[in-house]
Amino acid sequence: MLTDKTILITGGTGSFGKSFTRYVLTNYQPKKIIIYSRDEFKQWAMADEFKGYEEKLRFFIGDVRDLERLKRACEGVDYIIHAAALKQVPSCEYNPNEAIKTNIHGAMNVIDAALDCGVHKVVALSTDKAVNPVNLYGGTKLVSDKLFVAANAYVGSKDLCFAIVRYGNVAGSRGSIIPVFDKIIKEGGRQLPITDCRMTRFWISLTEGIELVIKALAEAKGGETFISKIPSFKVTDLAEAMLPGYQLKEIGIRPGEKLHEIMVTTEDSATTYEYDKHFIVYPQMTWNNRQQPDLSGRKVEEGFSYSSDNNKEWLSVEDIRERLRKL
Repeated sequence: MLTDKTILITGGTGSFGKSFTRYVLTNYQPKKIIIYSRDEFKQWAMADEFKGYEEKLRFFIGDVRDLERLKRACEGVDYIIHAAALKQVPSCEYNPNEAIKTNIHGAMNVIDAALDCGVHKVVALSTDKAVNPVNLYGGTKLVSDKLFVAANAYVGSKDLCFAIVRYGNVAGSRGSIIPVFDKIIKEGGRQLPITDCRMTRFWISLTEGIELVIKALAEAKGGETFISKIPSFKVTDLAEAMLPGYQLKEIGIRPGEKLHEIMVTTEDSATTYEYDKHFIVYPQMTWNNRQQPDLSGRKVEEGFSYSSDNNKEWLSVEDIRERLRKL
């Protein structure tokens, strides 16, 4: 599917962009991968990390806020993976205008560039925080998601569709609790801070996130939100897995934080289908005859929701330890 294709990744020097690039170069024969991002040093470091792939990689300095620059980068592009975003919750709360410019206006620019430049498919990365948002970051990502769904209304006869992939914090990523616990443990600490002992989270690896994006690229017809079926864990079990017999320090939920991650709301259940390894939330409004649900799935029951506290699959302490070894 990706063989002989040109792929552009916005925010491509981040953890996802680098891992996605390596995955595609290892498993496919792309014509070209364009890394579009703002930080020249990160691009230099990534180019050094990917020595030997110079013929396949292009590094394009630019900001998703800059439509003209984005259009220049999108010339000849088949697929866009939109990963660029301001993601730190406190930073977005303190700098709301900047979050809006990148996460909302940037999404609009990606859509316009794709429509004008002959791109065939766009997959935007979403987050659990966009579902029933309680912070500005989640609010901007909710608007971004809505923009990408509605973008299918402007496709007309073009061979183009827009879709979304949604997951929470990737295990071991900078935004997850694992590096925080790991730093405390390496410094000899025995007390691990937990915001609330009832807290649960989904566990998804970076590879699983990448594979979900690949699935969306292969199967999306327009407006779908793809969500992996993944196990849940208790944050207290994660602490026990990392430091047996740890001392608990319950510090209270931080501003903008939720007790549980939610991926599908009861309101979404009317258009959600379940498959073997994933869910798809189909758009409530459709604009062309390509936007039809894959009927090989099963429509979920009315009132269904999918969150980390009502999940059917859970990781034990030993399961978590085994997964930590693979990070």
